[in-house]
Formats: sequence, structure tokens, C-alpha cells
Amino acid sequence: MIEKDTIKLLRECDAGVKMGVDSITEVIDHIKDERFRKLLADCRSEHEKLDREIDSLLKKYEDDGKDPNPIAKGMSWMKTNIMLDLKDKDSTVADLMTDGCNMGVKSLNRYLNQYKAADEVSKDITKRLINLEEKLAIDIREWL
Repeated sequence: MIEKDTIKLLRECDAGVKMGVDSITEVIDHIKDERFRKLLADCRSEHEKLDREIDSLLKKYEDDGKDPNPIAKGMSWMKTNIMLDLKDKDSTVADLMTDGCNMGVKSLNRYLNQYKAADEVSKDITKRLINLEEKLAIDIREWL
């Protein structure tokens, strides 16, 4: 049971971290404020570092990981592009990113509770990803 929950939790982290990287990449060129852009670039780097760590663990379990849900990814892309077409401002990007962070935190906490038998390493990665998302949502408040 431990290995099964561990793999499932790592898969969800894999999908979440990829969604985070994709979301940041999608909006970063719209940001005008240099500090805001650097904040997002640094956060993307942290996501990529976690992604490599997750991939390494998944390979150990001979698992390919999980891509973000294509419907969720498509809906996110549509919302982002519509909102940026209407109002291409740093505040719009901050709003979109805050929503994404909050959804990520909610989902990751749900998976952490759902896969209680996961090993401590995968739980730690999940908590680090949650903390990264929470910190970003707080750090970008000044641009809302």
C-alpha cells in the first residue's frame, strides 16, 4: 500500500508542477514589472527543480509520471488568453497566478490527505510544492 500511495502522490505532484511551469511560461512575457517577472522566473526554476526530483523518484518506481489534465490545461489556457486580451496588465497576471496557486494548494492538500500511506519523501515533496505555491500567492499580492 505504501508504494501504491507513494506513486499516486508523486504522479499528482508531477502533473501539478508541470501545470505550474506551463502557467508561468504562458504569462511571463506579459509582465511589465521587472521584479514581478523575476519573482515568477525564480518560482518557475524552483518548480523545475522539484520536477527533476519527482521524475527521479518516479523512475525508481518505473513510472512515467502524469501530465496535467488536458481539459484543465485547455480551460486554463482559454481563461488566461481571454483575460489578457481584455486587460493585459500585471494585475491580471497576478490575479490569474493567484487563482492557479490556490487551486494547486487545494488539490495537493487533498491528495496528501487521500494518499496517507505514501512514504515520507513523497509527502515532503508535496509539502514543499504546496509551500512554493502558497509563497508565490503571497509574494504577488502587491500586483493584484
